[in-house]
Amino acid sequence: MIKKLAALCFFINSISYASPITVVLHGTDPAKTMLGTLVFSDSAYGLVINPSLKQLPPGAHGFHLHEHPNCGDDGMDAGSHFDPQKTNRHQGPYQTGHLGDLPVLFVGADGQANTPILAPKLTTQQLKGLSVMLHHGGDNYTDTPPLGGGGARIACGVIQ
Repeated sequence: MIKKLAALCFFINSISYASPITVVLHGTDPAKTMLGTLVFSDSAYGLVINPSLKQLPPGAHGFHLHEHPNCGDDGMDAGSHFDPQKTNRHQGPYQTGHLGDLPVLFVGADGQANTPILAPKLTTQQLKGLSVMLHHGGDNYTDTPPLGGGGARIACGVIQ
């Protein structure tokens, strides 16, 4: 029994996760201002997103994965939200809608975002070939208004 327990503990401790992915986020403004980085890493509870961002409007912002690795045309070339199962539903990161919904990103009064976020339905393996988008407004995780009401795309990063 002790040998089986030791083997199980070894197995659990040897579970490895993919290497973290770092993405540079740029504004969709004409200057394409560099706003900082996002580090995506796996955990036992899902995808952890560690933002290190500055120069953003304070408040809550819609935060999504988009289907194309392209931030051209003010972020519009990134396409729609990542929805590999074709659910066509915007229900947030904890429901059964598309996988592109990330938890809202909160930006402090100083224009910085540094609080880690957990996306429980995702792993780093699913991110390659997508883009990450920050919207001007918050996100109510419904389809009314369309796409949760996040509004304009203000920052974008390509996930390599």
